[in-house]
Formats: sequence, structure tokens, C-alpha cells
Amino acid sequence: MDDLGHPPRKRIYQTMTEMTPFELDIAEQPEALRRLAAASLPDLRAMAGSSWDRIVFAGMGSSHFAGIPSWRRLTALGRPAWSIDIGQLLDNPKAVTPNTLLVVTSQSGASGEVVELLNRRASGVISPALLIGIADDPESPLALGSDVFLPLHSGKEATVSTKSYLNSLAVHRMLSGAFAGETLERINEDILSTADIVESLIGAVDVAGVAAATASHPQRRLAYVGRGDESATALFSALITKESSKVPAEGFIGGQFRHGPFELAGDGLTVVLFGLQAQAPDESLRLLAADLVDTGSQVLIVGDDEIPGALTVPVTGTSPLAQLSASSVIAELFAVGLARANNVVPGAFIYGSKITTVI
Repeated sequence: MDDLGHPPRKRIYQTMTEMTPFELDIAEQPEALRRLAAASLPDLRAMAGSSWDRIVFAGMGSSHFAGIPSWRRLTALGRPAWSIDIGQLLDNPKAVTPNTLLVVTSQSGASGEVVELLNRRASGVISPALLIGIADDPESPLALGSDVFLPLHSGKEATVSTKSYLNSLAVHRMLSGAFAGETLERINEDILSTADIVESLIGAVDVAGVAAATASHPQRRLAYVGRGDESATALFSALITKESSKVPAEGFIGGQFRHGPFELAGDGLTVVLFGLQAQAPDESLRLLAADLVDTGSQVLIVGDDEIPGALTVPVTGTSPLAQLSASSVIAELFAVGLARANNVVPGAFIYGSKITTVI
């Protein structure tokens, strides 16, 4: 029996023939990261050394979330960095000045908002000094319309974002590293180490019991909470959960959860907390976890810290990139378990599609 009183379940990963396309993409993530580390990218030092009015990170969905750590790092370095999703940028084009470095991330490079942004740039409505595009397809509209193109090398995905998200985090690691003066050799070592950590987790972590308890509860509610860079993980997790399992979920950044959503606490609420590390205790998240346990909520900690009454999935990383990637993999595995418990094919779209072309 597990900590929730459920009988032992088969691990999510058995043989390759049993895996859905979503799971195959999850399993391919370490190799996708290694492809990126082995590839050659444009020299970003001159771009990083320039003086910009502002540096705007933009995207949609998980592509936008992947830029949050870069925005945070550049802000910490004293650079004028902004994080604006492309939909808001289209509504507020003056956010881009003539001396703006605009960094657009789009895993497909062809979403409706990206294409509209490129059209408005061509017409002069939005005029950044330099446009950096991050996408997988070198023939995509974003790749062809960028001044500098940074390929993901993640390869085609069958369904919900997995390897493209981790590779987006890694490309952003390269970009922010250039601003910090790091060598590409050091960054690639980090990416390769991250690939090893991701590989060690896939197939070894079993969160199916917690997922089943969450999905089968008659009054199920699900929330993800993260602080700092892990706020990206919380938002990413909620998005892929809805896409891949059809279980409603919300993502929150730090203290946001206490401002209203805490009223959802109690029996039936599952909260997944990211970024709780024993060596650097986050007292705010620790208190939130304890308070949620007191209400009868199910609390799952993704990290290596422990709170009485909460369950912990032990995850550590050798770097911020490794930690983010490891947390994201746990979210992917949890989404697979939720889908199976919800009697749907993990990652299979019913109404949407891989590329959202309608604005």
C-alpha cells in the first residue's frame, strides 16, 4: 500500500509498445536536451552587451512560461526586462520601443498570435530594434521573420508540450547566460547534466496513486503553486494538466493562492507545491503546505523538503535549469496518471490541436 492507502499500481512506463504518443515525447526529452547541447547557436555576446531600453520576453501558453526564469534573471542583473504574453503585446504595441530587444518564444513558430505579431512588425505597428525568435521549425514564420533565430532542436511533438518546453527552458538558459557573461561550454555542461537528471526520473517516479486519488474524488479540485522560477512550473503544470487529462486545474505564483483560492481548501483539494528545498527553506510555502494539511487538503511537495501530513516526491537539481526541468517532468508524469484515472488517453486532444492558429 502507498501513503494514501492505495494498492501498488503499475509504473507509468512499461514497454515502448504500451506508451501513448504523449508518453513517448516525455521519454524522448533527455535526447532532445542532448541534441540542443550538441548544436551550434549564434554568438549572443554582442546582443547581450548592447544597451536596450527594455528587453521583452513574449510568448503564449507554455512558451511564454518558459521565459519567466530569463525575465527574473535579467531583472536581477539590473537589466530592464519585461514579461508580456503576445496577446497583451498585440493589445499594447507601445510596450515595444524602437530600442527594444524582443524575444519571442513559440514552440511551433506558427501560432496565430505570433503570425499576427510578425505581420504588425512588417507594417511598422510594432518595431523592435531586434527580434530574437525561439522555435523548433527552422522554416516556421517566426524562424524566417526573426533577426536572430535560436532553434530548439526538440523535434516534432505528437501532442501536449513536453520536450519542446524543456528545450525552451534550456535555450532561455543559453540566452540569459549570455547576459550573465557565462561561457557556452559551461552552459552546455549544465544542459547535459540536466538531461541526465531528467533521464533518471523518467520511469523511476510513480505518482499514479496520488493522481488517482485526485482524479477520482467526487469533489476534486487541483492547484499548482510555485515561487520564484518555479512559478513557471506551476503555470506550465496547470496548462498541460487541462490539455492532457481534461482535469480542471489552476496554477498560482506564490502567495496568490491565499488571496481567494484558499477558500477551496479541504477534502477534495489537491495542491502540488514546487520548489521546496531543505537546504533553502521557503517559509512561505512551508506555512502554506502546513495550513493546507490542517484543512484536510492533499498536499504533494515536489522537492526534497518535508512537511508533516504532506507527501514528498524527492526532486533535486544541480542547477536552476535542472531543478526546473525535474519539476516539469514530475508534472508531466502526474498529468499522465490523472488522464488514466480520468479514463482519457493521456495527451489526446478532443477539441483543440497542437498549433493554435486562431486568435
